[in-house]
Amino acid sequence: VQLQASGGGLVQPGGSLRLSCAASGFTFDDYAIAWFRQAPGKEREAVSYISLSDGTTDYADSVKGRFTISRDNAKNTVYLQMNSLKPEDTAVYYCAAAIEGDYSPELAETFDYWGQGTLVTVSS
Repeated sequence: VQLQASGGGLVQPGGSLRLSCAASGFTFDDYAIAWFRQAPGKEREAVSYISLSDGTTDYADSVKGRFTISRDNAKNTVYLQMNSLKPEDTAVYYCAAAIEGDYSPELAETFDYWGQGTLVTVSS
């Protein structure tokens, strides 16, 4: 199983970025994929998740209304569209996969596979 996260970069406050998580080595529909982030000196926190079988999604309160998670099953890829970015969104963003029904979206330890992380910096 491999997850490849990409799309991070430097953006000004109020700007947008789209992160991608390309998955391989497993049956896409059998899993859920989540995005977590970790800012310097802080604990890893859940940002959003999507069920690859039925499309159910959820978001952390801090990103609701600004971030949108989506999937392209044909490309085995999950996206995180991030709009109205704030300096407090600065972090390394990780995508992670877990088997459907065997995870808790908020708990990183329940996810089995992780991508390498992509850095998002929001600064003027």
